[in-house]
Amino acid sequence: ADVRMGRLIDVSVPLSEQLPIWPGSPGVRFSSLQSLADGDDSNVSFLEMDVHCGTHIDAPAHLLENGATMDELDLARLNGLTYVADIGGGKVIEPADLEGAGIPQQAQRVLLRTRNSQDGARYKTPFTKDYMALTIDAAEWLCNHEIGVVGIDYLSIQKFEDPLNTHIVLLEAGMAIIEGLDLCAVEGGWYEMICLPLSLISAAAAPARGVLRG
Repeated sequence: ADVRMGRLIDVSVPLSEQLPIWPGSPGVRFSSLQSLADGDDSNVSFLEMDVHCGTHIDAPAHLLENGATMDELDLARLNGLTYVADIGGGKVIEPADLEGAGIPQQAQRVLLRTRNSQDGARYKTPFTKDYMALTIDAAEWLCNHEIGVVGIDYLSIQKFEDPLNTHIVLLEAGMAIIEGLDLCAVEGGWYEMICLPLSLISAAAAPARGVLRG
């Protein structure tokens, strides 16, 4: 497949205290350690956050006892030719939705653009439980098609009320999961993805900056 050369599209969410956060998470907090306005010689900010805020990557260690941690992830797997699958609307993503999205057989990295991306203010409003995400059957479909990286356009790859089985199926297959993507400005098709998580030693997840070249 040919990658359409062009501008970089930032598909990560700017970190702020206004971001929607998973219930129970402390979220993101900024504070000032030093300030020019207070007479200090520099501005120095302090950041406190849950590593699952905003755009982030789940490592296998998130749910698997002996799973790989963030510093052990292979960056080559996260970066390269990527297919954005336009799933459209619906309550959940079923295998039939993945079949109908025209995901090419050779795709190794797939980002799922759903009805979540039809709401440009979704990341500027409080957390909502009605986001679109994978069923466990759809997760198994991705595994059977040997996808190595999957991304979604809200804070979780699975529905809020579902058990963690969907995550576990993906992570046991060695898949890297990118959550909290902003795909509002992206159309379906092939792109080159550059996605770099923070290399956090022994962490089960990490914030990431992701861009698509298309």
